[in-house]
Amino acid sequence: MASDPDFLQYITEQLSGVYGLSHRKMFGEYALYMGRKVVALVCDNQLFLKPTEAGRALLEHPTEAPPYPGAKPYLLIDSALDDRDLLAELFRATERETPEPKPKKSAKTTKTTKAAKTTAAKKTKAPKKRKPGSSKG
Repeated sequence: MASDPDFLQYITEQLSGVYGLSHRKMFGEYALYMGRKVVALVCDNQLFLKPTEAGRALLEHPTEAPPYPGAKPYLLIDSALDDRDLLAELFRATERETPEPKPKKSAKTTKTTKAAKTTAAKKTKAPKKRKPGSSKG
């Protein structure tokens, strides 16, 4: 079941004071970003925060659950949804502990790298052996 846009709107309104917050729709659900970092997911009208020590410490009794089948457990945020200050602090703390995403290779870079490897491989190949009696010199 895809998340309701009204639920996402409620979450973003609760976090309106958090600098750099944005969201993107992904596979019918939503990823919440702070800058370039994914810090939470909205799936099936539930908020899942990336698990961090700071996040666990801020929640009294954190519940962990996978946001979708096969996913690693995230912190399930339920009662904290209505507490704007706690929710904002949870997001800020999670952003601080979440590493920057690794740079992605562009398709152009990948093609250039593959072409360079192919060219290098061709240059390093041993010359073909001539057949005995061959007239090429």
